[in-house]
Amino acid sequence: MRLFDTHTHFDVPEFDHDREQLACAAKQFGVDALVLIGFVASRFDDLLRTHQQLQGFRTAPHSYLAPGLHPFYIEQHQPEDLLALESLLKQQQCLAVGEIGLDTFLKQHKQPDVLQQQKNYFTAQLELAQQFDLPVLLHIRKSHADVLALLKKQRFQRGGIAHAFSGGIEEAKAFIQLGFKLGITGQITNPNAKKLIQVVQAVGAEHLVLETDCPDMTPLCCQTSTEQHTRNTPANLPYVLDGLAACLNMKSDSLAEQLWQNTLDVLPLAKTNML
Repeated sequence: MRLFDTHTHFDVPEFDHDREQLACAAKQFGVDALVLIGFVASRFDDLLRTHQQLQGFRTAPHSYLAPGLHPFYIEQHQPEDLLALESLLKQQQCLAVGEIGLDTFLKQHKQPDVLQQQKNYFTAQLELAQQFDLPVLLHIRKSHADVLALLKKQRFQRGGIAHAFSGGIEEAKAFIQLGFKLGITGQITNPNAKKLIQVVQAVGAEHLVLETDCPDMTPLCCQTSTEQHTRNTPANLPYVLDGLAACLNMKSDSLAEQLWQNTLDVLPLAKTNML
């Protein structure tokens, strides 16, 4: 059984002390590949360093790069960060641009000037993805309609993944029509995630991919009640698979095959480097 973790922040300092151990565990549990996601330009060097580190481990999932400028950190982004992103895309073989998009969860991000800034950076990164013929990994929070509108305005046709999808059924279908798969996290293991469960059952396995979003989105069964936040890791991806399989009334091994193929379809450069 092969699993592909399409969204990780495995480069963050939380993993510095035991990254090799966790990478080995993930590989042993069937995680053959993972994507390292960028979010601020100041961490691009760490992203690349972790990518190279994983390649040097004796036993680890195959790693891929997806650098981008995350909308939640809009206050940190500077125009020169777009040049740094373009430079990284030129110098390294990247799988996608991400995570990018719009986020109006916080009150200050709903302010017209701040939201316009987010839209400007999102549009610029869509243009970079088009320039380098890459899909995108979308971060969408309380802004599905605006993200869809910008994708259509930009005539973006490379598709990608709607990360940690939190929209409704009709929004899911709209992203699918634009060539996107829906990223499913450990949230699917929570029986209270009724909206997500309805979406998953409505669209079916052929439109889904797996992700941990580690160190966040820890599957319910992996959470420790004595900890305020239980760190998620790529080794927990099989629990996401099992939760999704139960939701779809499928066997985990047959679902894993479908999700693996879905990932290669939407992230085609992975095929060229897969061991």
